[in-house]
Amino acid sequence: MSLSRPHTRMLLVRGAALFHDIIMGTIAFLLSLVLRLDFDGLMPHLVEYIVASLMFGIIVSAFGFLLGMNRGVWRYASLPDLVAIVKAATASVLLFIAIHFFLVRLDGIPRSSIIVVWAFLIVLLGGPRVAYRVYRNERDTHRGKAKAKKRALLIGAGDAADLFLKVIKERSSAGFEVLAIIDERGRRAGRFIQGVPVKGPLEMLGTIIEDFHIRGLEVDALIVAQSADANQAHELLVQLVAVAGQYHLELLRLPNLLEMRSLDQAVEVQPVKVEDLLQRPPVKLDMKSIAAMISDKSVLITGAGGSIGSELVRQVARLKPRNLVLLDANEYLLYSIDMEMARDFRDVPRHALLCNVRERESVFQVMETHRPEVVFHAAALKHVPIVEAQPLQGLFTNAIGTRHVAEAAIKVNAQAVVLVSTDKAVNSTNAMGATKRLAEMFCQAMDLDADATETRFVTVRFGNVLGSSGSVVPLFERQIKAGGPVTVTHPEIERYFMTIPEACLLVMQAAAYGLNHRGERGRIFVLDMGAPVKIVDLARNLIRLSGLRPELDIKIVYTGLRPGEKLYEELFSTGEALKQTNAEGILTASPRAIEGALIIRIFDELRRMIETNNVSGALRLLKATVSDFNPGEEIQSMMDMDHGLPLDPPRRPITIARQDGE
Repeated sequence: MSLSRPHTRMLLVRGAALFHDIIMGTIAFLLSLVLRLDFDGLMPHLVEYIVASLMFGIIVSAFGFLLGMNRGVWRYASLPDLVAIVKAATASVLLFIAIHFFLVRLDGIPRSSIIVVWAFLIVLLGGPRVAYRVYRNERDTHRGKAKAKKRALLIGAGDAADLFLKVIKERSSAGFEVLAIIDERGRRAGRFIQGVPVKGPLEMLGTIIEDFHIRGLEVDALIVAQSADANQAHELLVQLVAVAGQYHLELLRLPNLLEMRSLDQAVEVQPVKVEDLLQRPPVKLDMKSIAAMISDKSVLITGAGGSIGSELVRQVARLKPRNLVLLDANEYLLYSIDMEMARDFRDVPRHALLCNVRERESVFQVMETHRPEVVFHAAALKHVPIVEAQPLQGLFTNAIGTRHVAEAAIKVNAQAVVLVSTDKAVNSTNAMGATKRLAEMFCQAMDLDADATETRFVTVRFGNVLGSSGSVVPLFERQIKAGGPVTVTHPEIERYFMTIPEACLLVMQAAAYGLNHRGERGRIFVLDMGAPVKIVDLARNLIRLSGLRPELDIKIVYTGLRPGEKLYEELFSTGEALKQTNAEGILTASPRAIEGALIIRIFDELRRMIETNNVSGALRLLKATVSDFNPGEEIQSMMDMDHGLPLDPPRRPITIARQDGE
């Protein structure tokens, strides 16, 4: 049977390494004898000495094989390889002494040559390995210089910087040439790490960049290579964003050392994202309660292909549910998340189903087939301008669709239904927010009706998430890429922001808390969103992260508030009793509740008006039910229209991109 070419090459390489060790052992032994014996003492026993040297070389090669000395790749020879060489040399010398003593009582060999041969052996075995590594590094370095490399400054003189420098020296494809390391406090300034000078403190960064410019070395990027606590990291990034924008530099960051699975990831630098600038310390989650809610349970997620829904799918899949049912009305989004699950969570049983929550029979059929124990209801129409122009569509999906999901879950005795809501439901000035408040009210009424159902209804309300579909961030990025201007509706407009993974984890935390505190029914769970962020500040930071300067390189234009848009969003109204929970990052609010029988009659009437295209009647009923709804001019004009017009006639061009990040 013939061997494959790679296998043959491997055998040849290993054979050459064994032969090398025999030769080096033989030379080391002969050199030790030459050093200790004069010519007259060496020549009479030359043949015996050569035989003894060859025997010693074979012993060295055998111990090298047994102790794994040649398992290390010469190209990456390092300290572990040196340790293996020392072990092999020591074992070889000791065995040779034992054999020689047994045969001739150590006669004919100077005792001191034993020590000398041990030292020579380590040098001769290690030297070629080190020389080969140096040769390859130099060759790759010269090859790499022919390629365009980004000149960078490393921020942080710690372990991450040391590892990064080691890796880029060995990998010419890394694409970076580090000019200096910046120690934030300057304590290590004037010293070197891997031959690269350390400068500092951080306040001197601009001067350091200008000094390199004077020397003809243009800095292309700043690479963050330090992992301070959350507050320090935020302050550092804020400073670096300003410098990057001022000097037209890329701002990158290294991966977390604890999260790396291989050394290759040490050079996988990523752009600093606007999410990294959110000053949000990590929340301590009760993972035991969350796991108990999900593990080995049947879980159904509506809107599974959307931004929030898809992240909920990922988080739930990590906790090993017995069955995971993915519902979405969008074929492509459903296909995308299903393929992702097939790739990343093959061991999780799942069913990806096309289903619109508007279709009552379809929702009930899915529920009865899969009988979920936990339901996350994330399906909704969330774009304010679209729902403002077509409010019946928002009512149908956000309100009636929520009723379908809730009643189907009750029928199969689900343990919990988790409604994903929004801060726009509070004191809403747009139809989308009012429809979500109506959905909250329905779930609140169902939760309070403990005699009718054991199913818990947990409503979780939070603000905008960065990276969601329709988010302001991709819009700004497209505008910056096009050269501007960046459009912001108002200089004072601000929103609460949270990352999608953080929001979804807190949704699960709130759901677990609600299940464990069944006596606290009828409350709305509100996520602690931290401090609100001005949209114009977000735009400026995105411009700086692109290596540009706000107003100078990219203009910011104010376009005016759109219909239904507020300057400030609120997470709870003044009439809601706010209460702190013992779950970090989660508050509860107790808004005025409507009796279950009344809310059902209201929803029945809404359904009738939607089916008869009664726009004005549906909106008036919405306004009467959601008392704090303060509609804008466009919705008010629809409320004043006569019944009988076509379903939601467009009143103006619809702008899908939004400024609120939802």
